[in-house]
Amino acid sequence: MAVDEYLSVTLKSRANEREEDFKKRLIVFWSHMIRDRPDEYKDIYAETTHFEPSGDRLTRKYLVASSVAEVVEAELAAAGIDFEPIDFDDHYSKYEATAPEWFQIPH
Repeated sequence: MAVDEYLSVTLKSRANEREEDFKKRLIVFWSHMIRDRPDEYKDIYAETTHFEPSGDRLTRKYLVASSVAEVVEAELAAAGIDFEPIDFDDHYSKYEATAPEWFQIPH
């Protein structure tokens, strides 16, 4: 089934966390999703190509299928990765995640 609606999920580093350390934590998290939640991982469509500063934190955005957003939210919380509250009413199409700001995740 094709996915038509995506939600934006913004992940946040710890306060004053180095980019390299945040990247490592994200690699561990997404590796877990690939191994343990492969069906849900397939519905992670894209990520921004760069980290963005937000106060004393870094952020990175992802577009996830609305059908798996709650699972991703629970997995992030279990992994101790901070994220901004997901707006379940703010939908995006895959056409809004375009280069060079976004990178489509290969599956």
